[in-house]
Amino acid sequence: MADKSDKSITDFAVIQLIPNMLTIAAICAGLSAIRFGVQGNYVLAVQLIVAACVLDGLDGRIARLLNSDSKMGAELDSLADFVNFGIAPALVIYFWALQDMRSAAWISVLIYAICCVLRLARFNVGSKAECHDEQAASDECFVGVPSPAGALLVLLPMSASFAFAKAPLLPDVLICVHMVAVGLAMISRIPTWSFKSVRISRGNVKFFLLGFAFVGAAMMTFAWVTLLAICFGYIGMVIWRLVAETPAMFKKEK
Repeated sequence: MADKSDKSITDFAVIQLIPNMLTIAAICAGLSAIRFGVQGNYVLAVQLIVAACVLDGLDGRIARLLNSDSKMGAELDSLADFVNFGIAPALVIYFWALQDMRSAAWISVLIYAICCVLRLARFNVGSKAECHDEQAASDECFVGVPSPAGALLVLLPMSASFAFAKAPLLPDVLICVHMVAVGLAMISRIPTWSFKSVRISRGNVKFFLLGFAFVGAAMMTFAWVTLLAICFGYIGMVIWRLVAETPAMFKKEK
């Protein structure tokens, strides 16, 4: 007769597997984005990458809520981030506008993807040492642009072209420079805003929910313009944080 204690070790409740299921769904979205990019369905490709960003934001938080964190889940999440935010966006942009440049454009794709994997490797090493860069700098910010935000930022030229269909496309060279700049921002030491550090006072909850409803309605009605506004707002917060942290950084060096 099998020991019942073994069952508690080897069996999992389905609800505990939800975070890993979301991560796998995000991988499917990222890989499908590459497929639709190859086929020329660029709008759907970008939408799938955005969906992968949403799923990435949910899986870790749900894992903590369900107390189902695991080493496998952490590794799976890291691999998913590289596929969804390091490979998929760069390839979709390459298929969309950069194939005429061939080798020069491919170099920018490789630089962006390598920067993404270096950021993820840095984060993983720090996490295993229980002293990752984000904590070393501040509990309220990341060090460098996180990979999901990097994916949305690198897709800005595409989002802008969808929002303003009659506007001329950016020159290929500028798109390549933009891709490299976002990649370097991911591995930089720039302090960037962390959503998980935000606290809402009880009296302001209703205003926060009202604002969330407004953003949700805007996404449903003017999806690409709203996405552009969110990305530029994020860039503004990064710049503000960098300006605010610069004096403290100079003091530490002295």
